[in-house]
Amino acid sequence: MINPINKTIELGDGRTITIETGKLAKQADGAVTVRMGNTVLLATVCAAKEANPGVDFMPLQVEYKEKFSAFGRFPGGFTRREGKASDYEVLTSRLVDRALRPLFPDNYHAEVYVNIILFSADGEDMPDALAGLAASAALAVSDIPFNGPISEVRVGRVDGKFIINPTFAQLEKADIDIMVAATLDNIMMVEGEMNEVQESEMLEAIKVAHEAIKEHCKVQLELSELAGKTVKREYCHETNDDELRKDVHDKCYDKAYAVATSGTGKHERSDAFEAILTEYKSAYTEEELAEKEEMINRYYHDVEKEAMRRAILDEGKRLDGRKTTEIRPIWCEVDYLPGPHGSAVFTRGETQSLSTVTLGTKSDEKIIDDVLVHDKERFLLHYNFPPFSTGEAKAVRGVGRREIGHGNLAHRALKRMIPENYPYVIRVMSDILESNGSSSMATVCAGTLALMDAGVQMKKPVSGIAMGLISENKGQNYAILSDILGDEDHLGDMDFKVTGTKDGITATQMDIKVDGLSYEILENALAQAKEGRLHILGKITETLPAPRADLKDHAPRIETMKIGKEFIGAVIGPGGKIIQGIQETTGATIAIEEIDGFGYIEIAASDKASIQAALNKIRAIVAMPEVGEVYEGRISSIMPYGAFVEFLPGKDGLLHISEIDWKRLEKVEDAGLKEGDTIQVKLVDIDQKTGKFKLSRKALLPRPPRDNQK
Repeated sequence: MINPINKTIELGDGRTITIETGKLAKQADGAVTVRMGNTVLLATVCAAKEANPGVDFMPLQVEYKEKFSAFGRFPGGFTRREGKASDYEVLTSRLVDRALRPLFPDNYHAEVYVNIILFSADGEDMPDALAGLAASAALAVSDIPFNGPISEVRVGRVDGKFIINPTFAQLEKADIDIMVAATLDNIMMVEGEMNEVQESEMLEAIKVAHEAIKEHCKVQLELSELAGKTVKREYCHETNDDELRKDVHDKCYDKAYAVATSGTGKHERSDAFEAILTEYKSAYTEEELAEKEEMINRYYHDVEKEAMRRAILDEGKRLDGRKTTEIRPIWCEVDYLPGPHGSAVFTRGETQSLSTVTLGTKSDEKIIDDVLVHDKERFLLHYNFPPFSTGEAKAVRGVGRREIGHGNLAHRALKRMIPENYPYVIRVMSDILESNGSSSMATVCAGTLALMDAGVQMKKPVSGIAMGLISENKGQNYAILSDILGDEDHLGDMDFKVTGTKDGITATQMDIKVDGLSYEILENALAQAKEGRLHILGKITETLPAPRADLKDHAPRIETMKIGKEFIGAVIGPGGKIIQGIQETTGATIAIEEIDGFGYIEIAASDKASIQAALNKIRAIVAMPEVGEVYEGRISSIMPYGAFVEFLPGKDGLLHISEIDWKRLEKVEDAGLKEGDTIQVKLVDIDQKTGKFKLSRKALLPRPPRDNQK
């Protein structure tokens, strides 16, 4: 017997979101369908009954997947089957994961799998804005321990008006595009991009999002009650020993505090912390450690965390000795590598990015073939994080989710500063060579320098900074940290990245790990971030004040031109014969496509002479023949009654035998003409009915005396 439960959320603009449970996927611990218009998501959640031995973290896995059938499409590729997750699916999965993860109980370590599947779409509503709501609702109708509910919404600002969950079309016009996740009481996650907006505007967008999220959370609580899932399962995933916990604290805290306030470097500090733990363990036998080592490690981690936090809150001392507002030393260098079209090194403290820029042609565009988006990308940014950047002895195993997420943030930070209709396809590649705190922000800074070094005429340079937070008593006592270290991110309460120009914010990413973060703290964090961002921007412009005036000598040169739609076929020629011939004779690469009823041509070559030669040939093809104009043409064929002359590419005219010379000719060859000869002719007439061209060579010759015209 199926007894589905439904709840509806009114969006206030005539649209509704419907959540249903009890009909599909009933063997999962929790399952819901979420529908808005014709967009339908199924979210399921399953959790193991027990934690795996030795696990002391939250093993959460979130997978967002889009079925091509949702939009009536076949997948591409040989198998015609959905394959590995696209970047869009990975990014959506990360958005949901980051909102859910902090809300599982600290001592809950069972494996939890959240699967969100797009089964139907109409191409108007954006499904990623519903994924967080769907995941949280599935948890709400399960007995899995979770301190939610949460929801996520997208906020777009179009013409000064905020819109909750805008459509694809509306988002194209938006100057603010952020995704916000929150509980009834607290903001948990923010990510998005903006067109140089002020801090107060971003804060307003977050507030608008939170008001909508509160309604989503109330509906989920009602749904949980209707489903009878207000009581969650019991679990015991940690063995604890309060006496041992106190002993670890008593014997290690003062030593850890001394290290936390020593101001040493990352590796020296790590070794010193490790030595304290090793010394403490040495008092135990192997048999005792076999039983207690897991707890000792966990309790000592808490000691390190407390020491670091108390040093900051009580004395204002950070792990590396800086003040809370202080930025680590920065050095930059441009034109570091001779091969790429632009390059830069940006180093801030113990974080370093080597970024390169490659300029390409239309053939280098990235083709996006997602379920709902079929497009081309002309600005690419790829981020790589090799293990050696943190001193790890590990093999490089391809691109992970973290790299996709960090690269996406840097991409969003820079993309609005690329000039509109820029003729080049651009690839920025950031390789992180050292990491101790926000390599994504180092990527933004190094990427800016590399773009300017390549001669890309950026609208404005962009910098980025990562902020942290240490707080207690629900934010009554707190410290905001500028330019956080890796340990400050790991042991702190917030990771808040902000990028922008001198005039405003271009992108942001925020993850909050505590309850009770007020808007006042957010406002202060944004203000402090602006100061740091502008300081870093000053270091960037000291190194390179503006984009270079020209490209590097070995960079490709590109010229573009626009032609009438009716000329596209003439430029391409039958089977591509004409365009291929131009490429062969000039050495240029030519791409042509129709956009908005016009032909757009891109001509690329390593030297200007090749480009100019190709331009001249194309201009000749698209030129409109004019009566009275003189042309240099090639004789394409000879007939008894005259010669056909190609006086413009693809345009032949008849040079009648009577128009070859003033004297009478019996045959064309009597004038010394043959196929392949180049001669000058004048266009004397165009037949308005047939469009045929009438040429004359005689009109260009001096008229002889009448006695000599025989």
